[in-house]
Amino acid sequence: MTGTRSAVVVNPTKVPDLDLLRRTIVEGLASAGWPEPSWFETTPEDSGRGQAAEAVGDGAELVFVCGGDGTVMAVVDALAGTDVALAVLPAGTGNLLATNLGLTTDAAVGVEVALEGGRRRIDVGTVGDRCFAVMAGMGFDAEMLEGTNETAKRRLGWLAYVGGAAKALRRPSMAVLISMDGKPALRRRPRTVIVGNVGRLQGGVRLLSEADPADGRLDVAILSPRTLANWAALGWAVVRRKDRVPRMETYTAERIEIRAARPQPRQLDGDLIEPGRSMSIGIRAKALLLCVPQPEGDPDLAYDSGAAEQAAEDVRAAAEEAG
Repeated sequence: MTGTRSAVVVNPTKVPDLDLLRRTIVEGLASAGWPEPSWFETTPEDSGRGQAAEAVGDGAELVFVCGGDGTVMAVVDALAGTDVALAVLPAGTGNLLATNLGLTTDAAVGVEVALEGGRRRIDVGTVGDRCFAVMAGMGFDAEMLEGTNETAKRRLGWLAYVGGAAKALRRPSMAVLISMDGKPALRRRPRTVIVGNVGRLQGGVRLLSEADPADGRLDVAILSPRTLANWAALGWAVVRRKDRVPRMETYTAERIEIRAARPQPRQLDGDLIEPGRSMSIGIRAKALLLCVPQPEGDPDLAYDSGAAEQAAEDVRAAAEEAG
């Protein structure tokens, strides 16, 4: 059997039935004449970056990643700047990249998208030697993640973050300086600063309506609510997709420097990193090759989602029968 070589990087703690996942992927690839993929499981010591780098070194041209946001971010770290395509098969609770780019949560359909769908190059943000595909943040958003436990996330999904948000509301605002593209710094006292490559948060809420993951720029949101009433007005405007959101400033830039008076919680793509007093954020334009559904109406990129669904159903049936 010949075909493009592929690999799977999976977080075993996020997948309820690893055997079914393996059969689904293998059967889907086999139906298109592809060979069986290499299989890599993440560990507490390596959340996916090392495994993905090994897959690339072994000659993989397509890497499936199955796990939560932390696993996806680790694999993005390894694949950014290469010509190896990334196919996201979401698991866990956040799945922010999948939410923002319309990627399916069904593994069988995800395999069909990788086989028959399109390829899109998107930007990735950088913080030091780490990459992010969705968002980086300092302040409230990281505090919310910090206050949300894993048990609640497994039981409630993204709704678990509501409890973390309620805890974070009690914390004070930050004193920060924010520099963008070398311009004079803004002096602010926000609750959070979010730098986004895409626009949606947990639960599908669109915070940055103009964010485009392939425009070579990052979108910056400075949120400065002072009271619960401020938070309510801000949240209502975001949910209703109002053009003007109270207590929120937005900018675009290629380089953002955030400096706080004291250490603050920080996150990348929904994954906590060490607290710190600063974040230096840059961008690598179109560094990541991503498998996505074909856009409708493009004759050169025609993608029959109905056919993909039927093919995926056939693959699921074969995988369950094999089990």
